[in-house]
Amino acid sequence: MIRFDDVSKRYPGGHEALKQVSFDMDRGEMVFLTGRSGAGKSTLLKLLMLSEPLNQGQILVGGRNIHRLPANKIPYYRRRIGVVFQDHQLLFDRSVYDNVALPLQIDGYDKHEAARRVRAALDKVGLLSKEKLNPMILSGGEQQRIGIARAVVNRPQILLADEPTGNLDPQLAAEIMALFEQFNQIGVSMLIASHDLSLITRLRHRILTLDHGQLIRDEHHPSRSGATAG
Repeated sequence: MIRFDDVSKRYPGGHEALKQVSFDMDRGEMVFLTGRSGAGKSTLLKLLMLSEPLNQGQILVGGRNIHRLPANKIPYYRRRIGVVFQDHQLLFDRSVYDNVALPLQIDGYDKHEAARRVRAALDKVGLLSKEKLNPMILSGGEQQRIGIARAVVNRPQILLADEPTGNLDPQLAAEIMALFEQFNQIGVSMLIASHDLSLITRLRHRILTLDHGQLIRDEHHPSRSGATAG
């Protein structure tokens, strides 16, 4: 599903964020990406989102080299990917419903189909009863759930999350991770950057560890459903 083949990324000024990183991720797999601040986690996700160019190597998604996609194919590729950020990136001049509906509006979905999908996503994250509220009045955990609903509303094949529990207390963080596992169980491939080793180790999914831009460890654990990550 996803392959990093000898990938390096150097920023202007000479900082080498990733150094010859290689790994494969299977379709439907849930993988955690960890390492200290500055290890290269966010850069790796940005390369997958096509928000940064790479300097060396190739990244294949579904067998295609995404950094060689024609410009007119990039929007279609991005529709396959949902992204969850640590800071939510919500619009506080819009309701919960309108925040989640935004990707569907951009893609030109029919109003009735969009409404069905938005309410299904909100129901999945436990916020259907709050669709008319302004996100500003909700808790940090609820705001993160809005971000997750928005990321999955167009039913992406891949979900990327960059420190999605970084601002949450341990109980809320565990609840958010349980939500991610539910989406993974219906076939969504997931790559989640997190520095919370105590939490992600308990979940027993595969863990990739970065250090100064290098992939130094690739640990496979039996998943809680009994399957083995490949």
